[in-house]
Amino acid sequence: MRSFRFEYRNRPFEVRFGSDRAVELCLDGVVRKRRLPSGKAPMYLWTNVELQWEEHHFVEVRYWPRIGRLLITVNGNPIHDEVLPASGGTE
Repeated sequence: MRSFRFEYRNRPFEVRFGSDRAVELCLDGVVRKRRLPSGKAPMYLWTNVELQWEEHHFVEVRYWPRIGRLLITVNGNPIHDEVLPASGGTE
């Protein structure tokens, strides 16, 4: 399984790409959302996280499998946008 790790507000997040072409969004090593391909692009995952008392952050992941683009936003603001290198079994 390949993955992309990032940190937001000192918390570890990870986007995982499974051999079954599923995409997972993890926080602190725990899967928060998992999406199998449906033929629609982008694949979309999200989670609402309270990082400090009553401080909510809406983390969204969009992934376009055909081109390998990964876009991550928090509260609508892009924090990462990249075309990932191709890897067997995930495209």
